[in-house]
Amino acid sequence: MCNVKKYEDIYKEIEKLDIDDTMQLVLESKSEDAKDFYELVGDFLLQKRQKEAIARNVF
Repeated sequence: MCNVKKYEDIYKEIEKLDIDDTMQLVLESKSEDAKDFYELVGDFLLQKRQKEAIARNVF
């Protein structure tokens, strides 16, 4: 069984990333898998921020 608290903490840290942070992670990735992962994280965070902007009618 995984340590749910550990992954919740990781998620909270990831939520703090901005677009420049995710770009840096992509550019400095040592493997294609890591690069793909950070690109997905960046896309997720962008989509989340877009939803929040739409909900506030700020677009």
